Amino acid sequence: MRGPSVALWLFLALRTVLSGTEVRWCTISDPEQQKCSDMSKAFQEAGIQPPLRCVQGTSADHCIQLITAQEADAITLDGGAIYEAGKEHGLKPVVGEVYDQEVGTSYYAVAVVKRSSNVTINTLKGVKSCHTGINRTVGWNVPVGYLVESGRLSVMGCDVFQGKTLPSWGQTLLSQDFELLCRNGSRADITEWRQCHLARVPAHAVVVRADTDGGLIFRLLNEGQRLFSHEDSSFQMFSSEAYGQKNLLFKDATSELVPIATQAYEAWLGPEYLHAMKGLLCDPNRLPHYLHWCVLSTPEIQKCGDMAVAFSRQRLKPEIQCVSAKSPQHCMERIQAGQIDAVTLRGEDIYMAGKTYGLVPAAGEHYAAEDRSNSYFVVALVKRNSSYAFTLDELQGKRSCHSAFGSPAGWDIPVGALVQRGFIQPKDCDVLTAVSEFFSASCAPVNNPKHYPSSLCALCVGDEQGRNQCVGNSQERYFGYSGAFRCLAENAGDLAFVKHTTVFDNTDGHNSEPWAAELRSEDYELLCPNGARAEVSQFAACNLAQIPSHAVMVRPDTNIFTVFGLLDKAQDLFGDDHNKNGFKMFDSSDYHGQDLLFKDATIRAVPVGDKTTYRDWLGLDYVAALEGMLSQRCSGTVVTASRASLLLLLLPLALTALLLQPSL
Repeated sequence: MRGPSVALWLFLALRTVLSGTEVRWCTISDPEQQKCSDMSKAFQEAGIQPPLRCVQGTSADHCIQLITAQEADAITLDGGAIYEAGKEHGLKPVVGEVYDQEVGTSYYAVAVVKRSSNVTINTLKGVKSCHTGINRTVGWNVPVGYLVESGRLSVMGCDVFQGKTLPSWGQTLLSQDFELLCRNGSRADITEWRQCHLARVPAHAVVVRADTDGGLIFRLLNEGQRLFSHEDSSFQMFSSEAYGQKNLLFKDATSELVPIATQAYEAWLGPEYLHAMKGLLCDPNRLPHYLHWCVLSTPEIQKCGDMAVAFSRQRLKPEIQCVSAKSPQHCMERIQAGQIDAVTLRGEDIYMAGKTYGLVPAAGEHYAAEDRSNSYFVVALVKRNSSYAFTLDELQGKRSCHSAFGSPAGWDIPVGALVQRGFIQPKDCDVLTAVSEFFSASCAPVNNPKHYPSSLCALCVGDEQGRNQCVGNSQERYFGYSGAFRCLAENAGDLAFVKHTTVFDNTDGHNSEPWAAELRSEDYELLCPNGARAEVSQFAACNLAQIPSHAVMVRPDTNIFTVFGLLDKAQDLFGDDHNKNGFKMFDSSDYHGQDLLFKDATIRAVPVGDKTTYRDWLGLDYVAALEGMLSQRCSGTVVTASRASLLLLLLPLALTALLLQPSL
């Protein structure tokens, strides 16, 4: 038996060596096989090594499988196929096509409209669209994928071919009669395609297995193009005219082939194209039949059950199943474990869900303009005074006005921001003492002032009789956001930490109380993190953080586009409180509760767009302020109430257990 075994081993080894001395090119049609055969003969006659052998497959997908199985070595693919080959099969691009000197190894997918129209990238719903063909890179994959990924096109159950195209033709066309739609909502002249496009589309590229020498492939093809890319050469690498077809082996528009330095499909395709493809990767056969929604109370179970029935009657997919949990954190644990799929969370819980459990946002809430409890800006407000002008970096020793201890805009965010920036440096985890020593005096009302630093109540005035000083309710005249602003307006403090709306609510005649009746918004300014000051109307650019809206959080392997697609189709039926379909998504009054499943102030569920991580959704300033509060870790007693703020859950203050967080 030893003799035959050695012979077999030698045969297999010889076969391996021989196969390694040739490049097996995969073709997908008879004309392409014929051109490949002619290219092989031309290369052989010119003495180009290693030899080229042609292997015919039935499609690009089939060729990818043959290469993966080591039955072929190389093929030229377009962007979509490169994505599939790289993501699913580990293949790498090694040689790229160049089409002209201006755009190099890429071209641009653009959206074109008539100059006379009012269409923008944000107003495409309901318009008539023209495509080069379904599944074509520029005509379909990039625009449809971009619209899905950005949330402008919602998709339920992976069904993206829901409309009909209605092209028109036959008129005299002039280039100046058309414009491009830009990703930022603007429009541009058609010559501005480099700045105004949907995506840079990568050129076609030759792909091989990860263990294949890309340099060898380029040297082979480079010798070939040096001899066979001229009009008078015996074989034309970049022309398919002789075979009655187009773009065989390589695109006919190719001017040259170049080596790819970073042989990774992600780098070759680029972020814009990758995002567009992400929006298209949705296989209906892989979608779960149910979306398990986490609920936290009996009223929420009742509303969720009604929502599941309502969605099912309208044949919305995937169907909803309601699963109970004991707390938001319990929801996160069960989602991470794959037992539940989704839950709606607020800002600090979103932070924990992302940071600790790896969850990601799939959809968000958008609130009515008059609702100011969420998605507002936290600002540092001062009086306009040129003789006493200080910056955010110069707050030490100043007098501060806070709406209440533990309130988001009045305490958590500003104190967290000052800790994170290093201005307040707590010793022995005692943030309260550190704040009281940083400011010369403050008013930060609290429910239980026992063991509370006296300087944090020094500016408080109590009620009209001077009683109830520093209490955490309306009996303290400087309590709440309007109270903190009053503390500043009456010169008790040098600055107030409030919502961006607070100054407008209490000036220019909007508050008729005697203390506010004559106040003008123009007499106040904002302190900016960069050390500048700004007008109160410039809060979007000058703030300590934006309080984020609630978000639906899921596992990272969940298709977020199908989650939003379900909610978007559902809110068309059930989102209006006056709808006649028997269920109200954003109203909890029928269940004797508030903010069940979604916040009652929600007017629309919205896509996450490019805010695909918890940090993106929360915003860098909010996360920085939150982490500033959480950075002081020690083993002191903490609040353990089931819905206590994450800030107070983790804030390492021995005194915190004695203080009840106010409702602000």
